[in-house]
Amino acid sequence: MAGCLDGIKVLDLGRYQAGPRCAMILAEKGKALLRALVPRVDMLLQNFRPGVMDAMGFGYETLKRLNPGLILINVSGFGQQGPYRHRPAYDPIGQAMSGLMSFTGFPDGPPIMTNSPIIDRITALHATIGALAALHRRDLTGQGQALDVCLLDTGFTLMEIPIAQYLLTGNEPQRHGNRPGGIAPSNTYQAKDGWVYILAVPQDMWARFCRGIGQEELLSDPRFASIAGRAAHIAEIDALVAAWVRDKTVAEVVEILERAEVPVGPVQTIAQAAHDPHLWARKMLVETEDQETGRTFVPGLTVKFSDTPGAIGPIPRPGEHNEEVYCALLGHSLQELTSWQEEGVI
Repeated sequence: MAGCLDGIKVLDLGRYQAGPRCAMILAEKGKALLRALVPRVDMLLQNFRPGVMDAMGFGYETLKRLNPGLILINVSGFGQQGPYRHRPAYDPIGQAMSGLMSFTGFPDGPPIMTNSPIIDRITALHATIGALAALHRRDLTGQGQALDVCLLDTGFTLMEIPIAQYLLTGNEPQRHGNRPGGIAPSNTYQAKDGWVYILAVPQDMWARFCRGIGQEELLSDPRFASIAGRAAHIAEIDALVAAWVRDKTVAEVVEILERAEVPVGPVQTIAQAAHDPHLWARKMLVETEDQETGRTFVPGLTVKFSDTPGAIGPIPRPGEHNEEVYCALLGHSLQELTSWQEEGVI
């Protein structure tokens, strides 16, 4: 099946376990293989700390001489430049240092980490978007370039609005739990058998909400006549919404507000999310073969293309395509391949 990136080759040196990979590349035979691969690929992805690729003898200037059209994607904790560039980092460090962790949670609680690796995932998107932009420019000019994306930059992009607010006003925005500051109703509310999130902030949504729950008289209450008025009476708004939700099931709340065309969603557990029909209708998880465990689930295709839909295949094992890469692509013999495997070069 044809895909949007058919023919594009990516050399992936991105790993957590940097030490063994570094040792392999530094071996002379490993270096020779890498030099042979670089001219044949379109992109090279690496997530060593800044300076490691140069120490290996594969800094960007060297790579550019080997392949002027190469797109080098550098992913790191703190970027190729900056005062923290040499530090190691993982997703939680990006959350902590960007202000995201201190901005998440309830006012009287400790800083809260988002357990989904949001920094890692968005950094991957930044790298992908940058790589595709660089690929387009290369199509126009024939020249590649080096990209620099990092975890802390991603954290700062998530926190740009509260940071900018602080710099402009001197007032530090505070966390509000599940309720964004300054708007209502927009919060989690407890039903008989779980929780729901309801958001009815704009005037038309507020009107639909009031009519939908059978309390149209709220529309004539001067306290709630505007978005600013409702924001000034958040506690009262939350109390009346909570009271309406309290004696209903989650399904009942969702059904009533869906009918009223008010944004609402159940706060699902992992088990509930795993059985959500929308997940499977959209093919956002796909069952596939795993050569170690027999089967596993992998992410589906987030972007649905009309002409090049793409496909999810089985997960390859390390070294599974050695023959295809080193023999078919680089022209080496099976005997050489076996020798390199025995020597630990590959």
